[in-house]
Amino acid sequence: MDLRILEIASNTANHKIVKNHTHHSKNKNPLCGDEMEIRLIVKNDKIKDMGYQCRSCVYCQASVSMLSQKIIDQNISDIKSLIISIEGLFNETDIKIEKKWNDFKEIMNKDNISRKECLLLPFKTISKALKF
Repeated sequence: MDLRILEIASNTANHKIVKNHTHHSKNKNPLCGDEMEIRLIVKNDKIKDMGYQCRSCVYCQASVSMLSQKIIDQNISDIKSLIISIEGLFNETDIKIEKKWNDFKEIMNKDNISRKECLLLPFKTISKALKF
């Protein structure tokens, strides 16, 4: 296992319950049983806060940790663009994503293709919460 995955997953700053959330979603990976719950506060088409809880593998935890740090204060339209393109990182090395999302290339790549569904679960849960 990549030590960087463990390092990213260990940042649990947003592993919390957000009260007065405006958006909420639960999701489960049918392949491995990972479970994810996300609560968001959205104001003026921006994510103002995000909290997550999960019972999942370290890959899923790393993905949701990074996602939770990156999307706060981002526009909903930018997050939608990220979600649309993120799956392509597993297939293409030269995929074009906005520079602010480049950190995701570190974990969303061919080296982790066997954990693709685990890594994508937080994105699918956000997408469900925001009704994309």
